[in-house]
Amino acid sequence: MTETARFDDAWEEACALAHRAAASGHDVVLVRDLSGRSTLLIDDRHDELAPDSDHLTLLRQAFLDRLGPFAAHNPVQTAASMFSADMFFAAPELLLLKQREENGPGRVSVLERTVVGADWSAPGIEQGLASPRPWCRIALYGFKGGVGRSTATAVLARHLAELGKCVLVVDLDLESPGISNLLAAPGAASRHGIVDHLVESAVGNADGLELLAKSYLTPKDGNGEIWLASASGTPRKGESYDYLAKLNRIYSDLPPDQPGEKPRPFAQRLEDAIAACEEQTEKQNGRRPDVVLLDSRAGIHDIAAVALTRLSDRALLFAVDNPSTWEGYRMLFEQWKQQPGQARAMRDRLSIVAAMFHSAGDIERLNTLRRHAYDVFMATLYDLPDDDTPEPYLPAEGDVDDKPYAPIPILFGNDLVGLDPQRSPNWTKLPFVRAAYRDFLSAVEELVHDPYEDLA
Repeated sequence: MTETARFDDAWEEACALAHRAAASGHDVVLVRDLSGRSTLLIDDRHDELAPDSDHLTLLRQAFLDRLGPFAAHNPVQTAASMFSADMFFAAPELLLLKQREENGPGRVSVLERTVVGADWSAPGIEQGLASPRPWCRIALYGFKGGVGRSTATAVLARHLAELGKCVLVVDLDLESPGISNLLAAPGAASRHGIVDHLVESAVGNADGLELLAKSYLTPKDGNGEIWLASASGTPRKGESYDYLAKLNRIYSDLPPDQPGEKPRPFAQRLEDAIAACEEQTEKQNGRRPDVVLLDSRAGIHDIAAVALTRLSDRALLFAVDNPSTWEGYRMLFEQWKQQPGQARAMRDRLSIVAAMFHSAGDIERLNTLRRHAYDVFMATLYDLPDDDTPEPYLPAEGDVDDKPYAPIPILFGNDLVGLDPQRSPNWTKLPFVRAAYRDFLSAVEELVHDPYEDLA
């Protein structure tokens, strides 16, 4: 009895058949839909193929035989028979598997029609989504949850504000909001949140949203400020507010508003929401943000993908030293590796944070974590074709290292577990908090340092 093709095996077979089809000189695009079913599109617009030719008939049968349930109903189609072939052959999210060879095989590309995960490998990361801006955006992300990411965001916001900076904190952990509880006084959060902008802007109704609240952690001395854009709004008395109903509607890409306009993918809509918060920061006090901190969703999620690859200038990757952490980051880095230009653009924007580290003096454990991070980076983001970047070496234990795999430690203490910000409004000033985050704060301070300040 022949074994049924499974998801991964079927994809390998589909890729092999795509390369075989390209051997005729035609460019091909292999499309995988939400269910994992594959369709091969052949660009025959300059050399039209008969739909019932022996070549296409045999190719269709090979898809059905080898992919089983993961073959689409009509698994091989030609561009000449399609209404709008450019929707596929010129799609911006195409992933190139093999370049066209002169007088040889055609180009082979992949198009993933997915909901979750597409933005991890989306091309165009070098340019990002937003217009050039004079402030820095930092994404704080952990592959695993529960590593103290949101607390670190709050402590960092306070530290930067103490340096006189205007800090905007955006809660992008929409499924499990947490940073608002650390930065907003009870009942003092904004009337609307990020999720409100996403649903209201979908129907052209985002004007007039109240997206920001000033944090109670804003220093009383100096000109530093902390503004918070919460995931959820806080309705006023008597107002109804259904957060889950909104959350269920935010992740889809939207069609153009008008004929001839571009579609509105989720990534661009999230960029628009953050940009609206940045604009409101300036309207509130006549001052643009100096730093924007994006408290990202953990795990493999579209929000995390967009925050890291599209929305931020720097990314702090929180890690605890265990196999699941490094396997997770290896999996994500492999996605970027598929686009070498993307991988090169990403790797210098990353910094590993050794979360919940038990002792600043435990150099041996810190070096072990650095070695594990180094191994992941070397196997992925530093293993790229046509890369003339000198291969970094792992420094001797104790040497200073500014590479992205060099961990920035945050210390862990039992006092942090029972910390209640509502009962201790000055919690960021507590000695054990200062000690735990000292190295982290000084390292990130260097990352957001404005080089033009030296020329003033």
